[in-house]
Amino acid sequence: MAINRLQKLWPTISEKGLDSFLVSQYENHRYLSGFTGSSGWLLISASRTILATDSRYTEQARQETQGFEIIQVSGELGNWLPALVSDMQCHRLGFEATHLSFATHQKLSEAIKAKQFKIKLIPTTNLVECLRSVKEAEELEFILKASELTDAAFEHVKAVLHPGITEKEVAWEIESFLRQNGSDGIAFDSIVASGPNSALPHANPTEKAIQPGEAVLIDMGGKFHGYCSDFSRTLYLSNDLKAINPQLLAIYNIVLEAQLTAIDKIESGMTAAQADQISRSVIKQAGYGDAFGHGLGHGVGMAIHELPTLSSNSTDLLADNMVFTIEPGIYIAGLGGVRIEDTVILEKGKPKMLTRSAKDSFKL
Repeated sequence: MAINRLQKLWPTISEKGLDSFLVSQYENHRYLSGFTGSSGWLLISASRTILATDSRYTEQARQETQGFEIIQVSGELGNWLPALVSDMQCHRLGFEATHLSFATHQKLSEAIKAKQFKIKLIPTTNLVECLRSVKEAEELEFILKASELTDAAFEHVKAVLHPGITEKEVAWEIESFLRQNGSDGIAFDSIVASGPNSALPHANPTEKAIQPGEAVLIDMGGKFHGYCSDFSRTLYLSNDLKAINPQLLAIYNIVLEAQLTAIDKIESGMTAAQADQISRSVIKQAGYGDAFGHGLGHGVGMAIHELPTLSSNSTDLLADNMVFTIEPGIYIAGLGGVRIEDTVILEKGKPKMLTRSAKDSFKL
């Protein structure tokens, strides 16, 4: 699997005029090699494929990878990388510009200059990420399993949710259920936000007790074999419509319409910006355009946020076997917010649901 991915990547590396490529971003080197250690570098050329790591991980790297030359390194990048690249007779080294820090780049440049190596550092963006955006069959199986775990965790949460339970207690119920039922852990820190807190799209759970009639926004995700799911629902703890703010009820219906419209109309071949506009136009026409401050969605895979990016200024092109979220929202400061989110795959030109929990707005 990893060797096939390298074969797919190399033409892109070559097209950039590079003779070598350094992979430093965790999900990228795991995707290409299978190595799960937290410290590692891949160095790729036409003739050699090297996984460099420190003494803590060399044996793990040998166990987890095939077809890679494992070398043990220590110290800063500049201590060992320039000589290695020079020995490989490479002179144009690409690096991941969005991951390698400025300080590391500066020290690496100084080391190359001090030892008079004829190596030029070339910044690149999204070479591996673009490859990762179109999922393979095994990846889809893992994401589907993560999604099923997330749906099950939500059903558990609905069963224990009651007035008086705190946001932090609900977040712990999510995490403990996922871990106890086969998830690697949580894909990200769960969001549980009630009442006015739900107006914060990325609120942190607090000691606040959830009150009857309040909006409760829950954003959560499971993880299976390193692959994530992402999912949001908004609930009201009441069976009495009079106990719920009528504006919040109206907002819920607008957000639901925006999401269902996007699910119905998004197609392979359209730009991510066009997809975003489908939902955004529904919310704007309802008078809440300024209250939808984030993009419609984002890719999901090894990372919880990856390509494609569904936003108003995105140039990404949607294609079959891409997995992403559809998550419109409206947030009113001091009142509350609503977000409804599902993870989907583009299959035969149309979105197919991977998270499938009901979108009922009431917890009776």
